[in-house]
Amino acid sequence: MEQKPIRVIVTGGTFDKHYDELRGELTFKESHLPEILRLTRVTVPVQIELNQLIDSLQMQDANRQSVLEACRRASEERIIVTHGTDTMAETARLLGPAGMEKTIVLTGAMVPYKIQGSDALFNFGTAFSAVQLLPRGVYIVMNGRVFPWDRVRKNRELGVFEGD
Repeated sequence: MEQKPIRVIVTGGTFDKHYDELRGELTFKESHLPEILRLTRVTVPVQIELNQLIDSLQMQDANRQSVLEACRRASEERIIVTHGTDTMAETARLLGPAGMEKTIVLTGAMVPYKIQGSDALFNFGTAFSAVQLLPRGVYIVMNGRVFPWDRVRKNRELGVFEGD
């Protein structure tokens, strides 16, 4: 089976937050994706594109348009978007109807990668497999599940994604 390259578009979210001990808060410094790819020994060709590093609660229409344009511009047919979970479904609803002939998977984390008990590695690994196996379309991959872009929501009370 041919190993088609995968583009990872980084937007930030909890996935890429780190604890700033001087300020006593979670902030952004840089993406953890290079470290994750090195530690997981991924052998598929990967291009990392830093689109933005923001909390998804700060994501506005212009930020979503930037993600859409990055997906359109990408030469790769398989794309993973790391995204904050609070507005991930909204971004998926912009990408889904765009009709791109690509497989696009959005994923994120409820707990930052650098914090013990994080779901970031599991969600990213699941997304990495899913983007290689799913047909063209836009999906959210979280909590060990795959959701089509138009049938998913975040259950804020339980902290999980569910199908609509």
